[in-house]
Amino acid sequence: MTWAAVIGSPIRHSLSPVIHRAAWVQLGIDGWEYRRLERDGDSLPGLIAGLGDDCAGLSVTMPCKQAIMALLDVIDPLASAVGAVNTVVPSSGVLAGFNTDVTGISSAVRRVCSMANVPLPRSALVLGARATASSALAGLGELGITASTVAARRFGGPGSVVAAASRLGVSIEQVLWSDIEAVDRAAHGVDLIISTLPASAADPLAERLNVREGQILLDVVYAPRQTALRSTFEKAGGIVAEGTDMLVYQAAAQVQLMTGRSPDTGVMRDALEEELERRSRVGLVP
Repeated sequence: MTWAAVIGSPIRHSLSPVIHRAAWVQLGIDGWEYRRLERDGDSLPGLIAGLGDDCAGLSVTMPCKQAIMALLDVIDPLASAVGAVNTVVPSSGVLAGFNTDVTGISSAVRRVCSMANVPLPRSALVLGARATASSALAGLGELGITASTVAARRFGGPGSVVAAASRLGVSIEQVLWSDIEAVDRAAHGVDLIISTLPASAADPLAERLNVREGQILLDVVYAPRQTALRSTFEKAGGIVAEGTDMLVYQAAAQVQLMTGRSPDTGVMRDALEEELERRSRVGLVP
């Protein structure tokens, strides 16, 4: 049986199985199995060594996006530059790594700009400094933004956004999160804010942020969807790009890599929203 899986920890509530299975049904792919495999960096080598031709691919989430890179045979140049892999596709005994978070981010911003009938942003602030923030810089590059501001608690260590910026050939201005006034000033002056922070981590900024009408927010958090940052934007007439759209678009790119076929993102989005609604009704954490 052909199978694919999401790997990482924790993944109990991952929505990847829902949207991948919806894509397979829409594409007429029958008999495939999508699994959840709880793995961390220490247990990755055994899993990767045992992959066979029956595996269509892996959706990789934290904390494995960087640890898995050393175990692969080939890494796509974009994923190498970002410094994170979220997709693994086996082919004829060769394991190839890709990063579809980048297209997920840029596509989510393009969609909301199209729906709101506003131009694409020309300046941006990224909140956070790890793997998703690095993907955000690459996504901004796809939107034509090659100089951004990044606000974070710290900028050093493995997987740093600073190193990713150098590899991507983009420039960043660093602002420490502890200087919340500087973060506020940076936020006020940009067209787009991308928050890669966990839920509630951006609340201190939300409390003081003076949002401009038409300013855009992409908060990658989709559970809970109504973050303090999102509420601040909506009350001030800002434009909110859905974190669920990032999830759908990155998953659609994964399906393309794993099957060679392009799925209908509308079908995937509907399945995702239906599952989120179901979980909300029964009190499950998304």
